[in-house]
Amino acid sequence: MKDRKTDFFEKPIFRTRIKSAAVKPNEMLVGYFLAPFMALISNAIFASYLNRYYSDVIGWTDKSKFGIFSAMLPIVSVIFVVLGNLIVGRIMDDTRTSQGKARPIMLLSAPLVTIAVGLLFLTPNNSSPLVQMIWMAFSYNMYYAVAYPLYYTSHSSMVNLSTRDQKKRGLLATLSNASGVASLGIGSSILVPILLQSYLFVENNGVIDQQKSYDHWRVVMIVLCVLTFVGIMLEYYNTRERITEENIRLDIKEEKLPMKQQIASCVKEKYWWLIILYFLLFQFGGLVKNGSMSYYCRWMFDSITTEAQAGTAMGTLGLIGGIPTAIGMVLAWPIASKLGKQRSIVLGLLLSVIGGSVSFIDVHDFTTVCIGVILKGIGSIPAMYVTLALLSDVLDHLEAKNGFRSDGFTMSVYGAIMVGMTGLGNGIINALLTASGYDATAAVQNESVGHMLVICYLGVELFCYAILVVLMSFLKVEKEVAEDQKIIRERQKQQVLSEGREWVEPEEQMRREQEAAEKEAEEERIKELHEYCDKKGLSFEEEERKYQEKKKKKSLFSFLE
Repeated sequence: MKDRKTDFFEKPIFRTRIKSAAVKPNEMLVGYFLAPFMALISNAIFASYLNRYYSDVIGWTDKSKFGIFSAMLPIVSVIFVVLGNLIVGRIMDDTRTSQGKARPIMLLSAPLVTIAVGLLFLTPNNSSPLVQMIWMAFSYNMYYAVAYPLYYTSHSSMVNLSTRDQKKRGLLATLSNASGVASLGIGSSILVPILLQSYLFVENNGVIDQQKSYDHWRVVMIVLCVLTFVGIMLEYYNTRERITEENIRLDIKEEKLPMKQQIASCVKEKYWWLIILYFLLFQFGGLVKNGSMSYYCRWMFDSITTEAQAGTAMGTLGLIGGIPTAIGMVLAWPIASKLGKQRSIVLGLLLSVIGGSVSFIDVHDFTTVCIGVILKGIGSIPAMYVTLALLSDVLDHLEAKNGFRSDGFTMSVYGAIMVGMTGLGNGIINALLTASGYDATAAVQNESVGHMLVICYLGVELFCYAILVVLMSFLKVEKEVAEDQKIIRERQKQQVLSEGREWVEPEEQMRREQEAAEKEAEEERIKELHEYCDKKGLSFEEEERKYQEKKKKKSLFSFLE
C-alpha cells in the first residue's frame, strides 16, 4: 500500500458511509462502540480462555508431552508480535488513500483475522506432540503477530485520526475503550463462564473430557469467526479519518519519513515514554489478572468443586466487577472534563490500589474478593476510558514539536504492547503453573499453586497500578494542547500560502464539501422520488411529506452532537 492514492479505494464499494464533517451519533455508536465490540469479543475470550484451552483441552502444561513449550511459545512469540506491529506501523505510514491510511489496513485485516481465529482451534487433537506444537506455534503467531496487529493498530489509530475536536475526541476515546471493556466483560467474564463454561470444558467424573471439549470449542470458533468479520467490516464503513484528509484536502505533500526519524522524535519526548509505560504496565497487570481468573475461580474458593460452579463464580465476579466500569462509560468523560484527564487517572488508580487491597483479607472468601474487585473497578474507570484521548494529545504535541505526525510508529508500539502483553502474561502464568505443579486432572491443587494464583489474580495488577500512580503524576501534556493545535494549524497555513494558494480553514473547507455533497444527494433523492411516484401513480407531495416526517424522527439523537 505504499503511497497508494490509487483508484482502488475510489470505488464506491470501499468508500466510508460517514459523510459528515463533524463526528455524529451514528459514527460514535456504530463505528466506535458496536462494531469494535463485535470485532474484539473473540480476542477478549482468548485473553481469559485460550491459555486454559491449551492447558486443559490440548494438555500443553504436561511436561512429559510438551516440556517447557507452554512457557516458551508465548514469550518467544512476543518478538514476532513486536516485529509484526512495527511492520504494520510502517505500512500505515506509507499508505495514502482517499479513505485514509489506517482504514485500508483495517479492511485488509478482516479476512486475515477471521482465518487466524479458525486456525487457533483446529490444532490436530490426536496427532503427535511435535505436530501439535508446530501447529500451535504457527497459528498462535499467525493470529497475534500477523492478523491481529493489522486490525488492532488500525483500530487504535482511529481516535487519533478522526478529529481534532477535543470534546468529540474524548467521547470517541470513551466509546472505543468501552467497546473493549464490554467485550472483555461480556465475553470472558459473563458469556463464557455463565453460559458456556460446562459446554467448553466438559467434565466426566470430575475430569475434563478433552475430546468433547475440543469438539465444542470448534463450534464456538465458527460463531467467533462470523462475529469478528462482521464487526471489522462495520467499523471500516462507519469511521472516517478527518485528520488524514486534512493534508489531502489542503493539497499538502507529506514527506515520507524514515522510521528511524519517527523513533528519534518519540524517544526524546518524556510525555511519549510516560504514556507508553502507562499502557505497558496497565495492560500487563490486566492480562495477568484475566489470564489467571479462570484458574482462580476453579481452585481458590472454598465452596467451588465443579466447572459449572467455577463458571458461575467467574461470571458473577465478572458481572459484579463490570458494573462500575459499565457505569463508568457514562461518568468517565464528565469526571475527566472536571478534573483533567491525567489527574482523574492518578486519583482513580490510587483508589484502586487502596480498595483492591481489601481482597487480601481473605483470598478464599468469595464475598471479600468481590468487594476488593468492585473497589478496584471503581478506581480504574478514568484509566480505562480516557487514556486514548490522552495519547492523542501526546501525538498532537509531537506533531507540533517536530512538524510531522508519529502515528505509525507510536500506534505500532501501542499495538505491540496491547497484543504482546497477552503472550508475555500467558507465558509467565504457564511457567508458574508448571513450576508450582499444576495438574488439570487433579481434584485439588497443591499449596504452591494457590500462592501463585493469589499473586497473579490479586497482586500483580495492584502492584502495576501503584507504579502508575507515580508515573502518571508527571504527564502534564494537557496544559500544552491549545498551543500545540495552534502551532499545527499555523504551519499548515504557511505551507499553503507559500505555494501561492488561498488558505481556507480545514473545518470550513470540509463544511463546504459537505454542503455540496448534501445538495447533490438531495437533488438526486428528489429526482428518484419523482420517478418512483410517476411509475407507481403516487402523489409526490404526499410521499415527500412522509419522508420529512421520518427525517424529523431521526433527530432524536441530536443531543449527542
